[in-house]
Amino acid sequence: MLNCVYRLIAPRSIEPVQVEVPSADLQVVVRPTHLSICNADMRYYLGTRGAEVLAKKLPMALIHEGIGKVLLDATGTFKPGTRVVMLPNSASETDPYIGENYLRTSKFCGSGFDGFMQECVYLPERRVLALPDVLEDEVAAFTEIVSVGMHAVRRFCGIAHERRDVIGVWGDGNLGFIVALLLRITVPNVRLVVVGRNPNKLAEFTFADDTYVSYDVPDNLLVDHAFECCGGDGSAAAIDQIIGCIKPEGTISLLGVSENPVPIDTRMVLEKGLRLFGSSRSSREDFQATLALYEQHPEALEYLGRLVGSVRPVKSVADMASAFESDTSKLMGKTIMEWNA
Repeated sequence: MLNCVYRLIAPRSIEPVQVEVPSADLQVVVRPTHLSICNADMRYYLGTRGAEVLAKKLPMALIHEGIGKVLLDATGTFKPGTRVVMLPNSASETDPYIGENYLRTSKFCGSGFDGFMQECVYLPERRVLALPDVLEDEVAAFTEIVSVGMHAVRRFCGIAHERRDVIGVWGDGNLGFIVALLLRITVPNVRLVVVGRNPNKLAEFTFADDTYVSYDVPDNLLVDHAFECCGGDGSAAAIDQIIGCIKPEGTISLLGVSENPVPIDTRMVLEKGLRLFGSSRSSREDFQATLALYEQHPEALEYLGRLVGSVRPVKSVADMASAFESDTSKLMGKTIMEWNA
């Protein structure tokens, strides 16, 4: 069976390729309907990853955030037409101490392996979950990044000490918004503080107790724990400010991705006895927890709907390129491709 895969062959250059699908892979066949562009996709598309990385990973189909409808399920788990979210992480082993999203043998769509920009996606039953009816397609499309935030919050709840009077989130982008929202729901009695660089973006955090522009943080601001969701050039300044604001023995959750090494004031980390831990990607259990939250807290969907920046109909390679190019100019929010390629 042939399948059309739309691969990035070089920065800003997408090419359709016909790929033979082995019969052994015909487990759950999903036709993508809505795909969400992530910052990681943009780094590949624009070529801002290092030349060595691009040479190693391209050609490759992008996108790891997406939903679709089941065309065929050889396992009998899903009926044709079932609306599902596709899980990008494929684990080939299990470990009693290491999560599937951290195993070095796991394969991740859109990062060295073809992502969801395909005519059809062929997945094992474990990497497909039915979506609740309450969820609109455009919001459902970026369930993966919400599950990443869920993963970080769940890990935080198991690592951080129980004094959680004030929690700070550094970062006013999509990930910061999602993490702050999840904290508001899962730790409802906490004083939630968000620190960012853009007053207009911070204005969207209406569920937070306080928001501050990073250059105007009060000298007396103290937090018990913090989440760093900045990444890129903003990571160093954010981590440094967090270390200054956090109380002794607090926990710092690191989520921002940076291409370059980030300096950390280890003297103060030691002096305060801080815990720093990283979180990346998510597991099937995180997806399940996210879908459960959607059903139990429908108010979250209204807030997440604010992150739908634009919806772009996609029928051709030119439409794909146009969607990616439009994402370069957005201030905040997700670019959703309505997939008909």
